[in-house]
Amino acid sequence: MSEKTTAAETAAPHRYTAALAADIEARWQDFWDKHGTYEAPNPGGGDLAGDAAQAAKPKKFVMDMFPYPSGAGLHVGHPLGYIATDAFARFHRMTGHNVLHTLGFDAFGLPAEQYAVQTGTHPRTSTEANMVQMKAQLRRLGLGHDQRRSFATIDPDYYRWTQWIFLQIFNSWYDTEADKARPIDELVKQFESGERETPKGTAPWSELDERERADLLGEYRLAYASDAPVNWSPGLGTVLANEEVTADGRSERGNFPVFKANLRQWNMRITAYADRLLNDLDALDWPEAIKLQQRNWIGRSEGARVRFPLGDDAVEVFTTRQDTLFGATYMVLAPEHPLVDGILPEAWPEGTHEVWTGGHATPAEAVSAYRAQAAAKSDVERQAEAKDKTGVFTGAYALNPVSEERVPVFIADYVLMGYGTGAIMAVPAHDPRDFAFARAFELPMRCVVEPSDGRGLDPSTWEDAFGSYDAKIVNSSDHNVSLDGLNVTEAKERVTEWLEEKGIGEGTVNFRLRDWLFSRQRYWGEPFPIVYDEDGIAHALPESMLPLELPEVEDYSPRTFDPDDADTEPETPLSRNEEWVHVTLDLGDGKGPRRFRRETNTMPNWAGSCWYELRYLDPHNSERLVDPEIERYWMGPREGQPTGGVDLYVGGAEHAVLHLLYARFWSKVLHDLGHISSAEPFHKLYNQGMIQAYVYRDARGIAVPAAEVEERDGAYFYQGEPVSRLLGKMGKSLKNAVTPDEIAAEYGADTLRLYEMAMGPLDVSRPWDTRAVVGQYRLLQRLWRNVIDEATGEVTVVDAEPDEDTLRALHKAIDGVRQDMEAMRFNTAIAKITELNNHVTKVREVPRSVAERMVLLIAPLAPHIAEELWRRLGHDSSVVYVDFPVADPAYVADETVTCVVQIKGKVKARLEVSPSISDADLEAQALAEPAVVAALGGAGIRKVIVRAPKLVNVVPA
Repeated sequence: MSEKTTAAETAAPHRYTAALAADIEARWQDFWDKHGTYEAPNPGGGDLAGDAAQAAKPKKFVMDMFPYPSGAGLHVGHPLGYIATDAFARFHRMTGHNVLHTLGFDAFGLPAEQYAVQTGTHPRTSTEANMVQMKAQLRRLGLGHDQRRSFATIDPDYYRWTQWIFLQIFNSWYDTEADKARPIDELVKQFESGERETPKGTAPWSELDERERADLLGEYRLAYASDAPVNWSPGLGTVLANEEVTADGRSERGNFPVFKANLRQWNMRITAYADRLLNDLDALDWPEAIKLQQRNWIGRSEGARVRFPLGDDAVEVFTTRQDTLFGATYMVLAPEHPLVDGILPEAWPEGTHEVWTGGHATPAEAVSAYRAQAAAKSDVERQAEAKDKTGVFTGAYALNPVSEERVPVFIADYVLMGYGTGAIMAVPAHDPRDFAFARAFELPMRCVVEPSDGRGLDPSTWEDAFGSYDAKIVNSSDHNVSLDGLNVTEAKERVTEWLEEKGIGEGTVNFRLRDWLFSRQRYWGEPFPIVYDEDGIAHALPESMLPLELPEVEDYSPRTFDPDDADTEPETPLSRNEEWVHVTLDLGDGKGPRRFRRETNTMPNWAGSCWYELRYLDPHNSERLVDPEIERYWMGPREGQPTGGVDLYVGGAEHAVLHLLYARFWSKVLHDLGHISSAEPFHKLYNQGMIQAYVYRDARGIAVPAAEVEERDGAYFYQGEPVSRLLGKMGKSLKNAVTPDEIAAEYGADTLRLYEMAMGPLDVSRPWDTRAVVGQYRLLQRLWRNVIDEATGEVTVVDAEPDEDTLRALHKAIDGVRQDMEAMRFNTAIAKITELNNHVTKVREVPRSVAERMVLLIAPLAPHIAEELWRRLGHDSSVVYVDFPVADPAYVADETVTCVVQIKGKVKARLEVSPSISDADLEAQALAEPAVVAALGGAGIRKVIVRAPKLVNVVPA
């Protein structure tokens, strides 16, 4: 401590300093914990019933996105959203709401498992230690969370219900006629009674054995296991969902290569909900950018399914341009398409072009080699607009159903098995990728959509494809169907009708959305409540056996491989615990004890965050997922929220698809099955920006400690050597992290809270500047001085009426702050509080009524100092539930406003007028103004435009 600081504190021993702030903050945090200040009572009975009067108030459910308890702890960027939701929740407590605000931990996941692999420490041990550290950091910020409702996804009492929800999904199917999920038992009854026939080519239900029945039901279940192309990352030793693969075809975590492989994995049939996931976005109060990302990911498109005869079978394609069927001159299948192996002839057909064979002796050799090549690419890489198109002829020909022409069938990596049907009809004259492929393989092209740019009808003379929805159809008529002269829309309708009439196609809707890959070859995740009998049939564990807890294992890591070796298969950590995997169980199905094999994959880390908002409502309920009355109270549909959900959900925009889409899907299934009243989990979504920091790098490009960089004449130096500076993320690895503990120690947590909220609009990223923190520190010091004598510690306010100017400043601030807090414009709210505080600083004696209202205005943003000043002002109650100030309209309106009078657009006079002046009175006053009369110089007036109370524009004759 410097001599200067020591002298100042001696002269003012009761000054608001970091030490005093620390004392105040610790005392009030203890007070809040002791008195359960932030405990939100549930309606009705139960262990969280609480104060009935409080529960009778209008509710407000405020949530942050689940944090992951990292071992690195928090830096100042992490609490941005938490402080914002805390301020918002505090404001609504003060405006008469029963506010539910709490925070749990999304504690399963790869980081803890990787740490366990490296150190041998059980993931639970390191994760729980991280949670203790994070809880301490969050507590120091003064966040008003209902601690009774907090939990972690790794708690068996929590993931018991995650497993239970999985079983609800497993034991359900989607009834397209009812447009909702129904229990699988109802489908079984339909098959048994004959109300529903088994699919074509399948024996009646009564003639199916147990294995066949299980396979049939698997085609309907919302959670099902299947052999399908998946994203396999040998370097991670696990499969990944499409959303976890980067645009570069690598794993989002670890940056390992990702390959396509056929493996048996669990999936969620989220595609059944595609239309509802799309349509219900309209009812949500979400940023349009997030809605657009979800719409694009779901990817709804209308078109037709068309079957092209191929030998004894048919290739089905989905197309949005069925009007161009006459222009289909070849077909392309995805390399993984199940029909490929069955259509390969032993030798190349006579007349096969050399360029079609890839230099291979037989179709089988060509296809095998090309498949290996395609497996090394991600979906993104395969669909990239590469200049050179690759593929190989299968040796088979299909029949174009409208023209009845033979068309060669290729495989090519730009067609994906996961989109549409995994096959396309290629119309090279009107599709850029097909055009490039046709040129590369010397395939014919036919123009069927008349170009409008004068290029003519011969595609062999074109430089690229021609595509248009605003054109006439040409070259598309024969004895089957005539389309020539129709526009695109008319031709689509005509073709679709003809296809349906002939039974070779039908109009349909397709989606980009794929089913959700739900298996992970990991240890640190929720075990599946599934066992397999000796015939390999999957059985659900009865609810009495939940939770199925993770067993101990000696090695936490899945088997990993050479990252570039695609010819590998997963081996999970759980599979090594033989005693846990192979068990004898009585499932209560009347068959007695039997031997079973447990599922050795675990659920993805997204599982626990798909429903956590529901557990916050009723966290200790061991009898059911959530009490219906409690769920309806906090999340049920109401006016303005037709699908229900959380009132405010704050988190990063990076979760636009993954978490948000998955959570919406789970909510809809639970809603369909009658477990919850809300069809959507989150009604209002707000994406906060990011706190950024400067990253300094030396000549090698290595980050150096930002705190040790010196600035000299606009340049930056570390240990005497020049370094570059670039604004970017904040993090430990970038050596630019600032912890909230550091700032709280130097200035106090309230100062940190104010600074983060004052940096700019909440939804905009902004740079961190430690030097600027002092500005909010001084605001609190001035507020303190307006109430407390720094020398004596006595309260200095007086019981006197404020003067007119102070009343106007006060009520304008109240009006503005109230609006800003409701709209989460915390930066402008703080600016208004600062302006008021500065005004009061100039008042000789501060009226008690002004001081108290200032304390209440700042209470949601700086709760510790507000509590302390409120108590010192003579109040026994906590400031948390005191009514937020309401402005007197008489003092909010300006006494006068300035009206500008223009002639020919030039300002000639300024008038001070009443804000409520009428247009007629303002016009009369403006025309009588001497300066205006002089400027007109006796000229007549053609027109007077009045915009009371701020503008009069005179147009001379």
